[in-house]
Amino acid sequence: MSPIISERAGAGAGADCAVSTHGLTKRYDRDVALDSVDLRVPDCAVYILLGANGAGKSTALKLLMNLEPASGGTARVFGLDAAQHGPEVRAQTGYVPERHDAGYTWMTCGQLLRHASVYYPAWDHAYAARLSDALELKLERKLGRLSKGDTRRVQLTLALAHRPPLLLLDEPTDGLDPVVRKRVLALLAEHLADRPTTVLITTHHVHEVESLADHIGVLRAGRLVAQMARDELQRTVQRYRIELPDGWEAPRDLVVAASRSSRATREVQWTVVGDEREVTDRLTTAGARVRDVSSLPLEEAALALLPVETSR
Repeated sequence: MSPIISERAGAGAGADCAVSTHGLTKRYDRDVALDSVDLRVPDCAVYILLGANGAGKSTALKLLMNLEPASGGTARVFGLDAAQHGPEVRAQTGYVPERHDAGYTWMTCGQLLRHASVYYPAWDHAYAARLSDALELKLERKLGRLSKGDTRRVQLTLALAHRPPLLLLDEPTDGLDPVVRKRVLALLAEHLADRPTTVLITTHHVHEVESLADHIGVLRAGRLVAQMARDELQRTVQRYRIELPDGWEAPRDLVVAASRSSRATREVQWTVVGDEREVTDRLTTAGARVRDVSSLPLEEAALALLPVETSR
């Protein structure tokens, strides 16, 4: 199936993209982690990058930060080539890595915050203190003795406190209990309301950030298979309730992401990828009767693009 790439999600290489990549590729020996990815993150948008473990999400963020060299293609952040201007890109970026490792294990949390503040002219000490209080950081505890969740709280504070124009958040709520997850998401919403910020989030919990999401991208096995605005996604992936005649065969190349049938009736429910009018016309022409078409929650629509199959 061809990638589902929408111009509304910045599929063109327009100047209004805070983050853009062209043919971005990363290989580890014979393994391909990213395969010719053309990512487009519009300025001041919240972009959710979805994919299974090993799809290449964390690798993409590392290449944007120039923490690892690309094997091919280019990545640009605010117009800067990430490979050539890594320090400048990192200075404008708040980054939460996948790993729960804040480094500097001999320092206390408070010492690390003071250490980091020296490197960011825009560091907001009052805001850092407010974040520390809201996230209940153990400022006197050494980093090497923190739990996974406590380390994640420190990483979030470091990412936000200098109020960068770009946030790259790799599974930002991983390791946090449900109460702290909600608190983090509330803080992120407040952060975005206070100052325009572009956010690229990778997550397995789309429902947590659904209220913030503007755009969705889907990585599968290193390839970007979908990229679009959230409302377009919910129009493109919908549930169809269909009555089928005996001996019916589905139209060739109909993209069915999920299906459910009833033993008591001839009805089936299909999650189908495509324009509603075109899908309905194809089903009707083939002899089926479309009873109802309904939209899906954002997470369900996005996840439907991961195992997409083509009906034969």
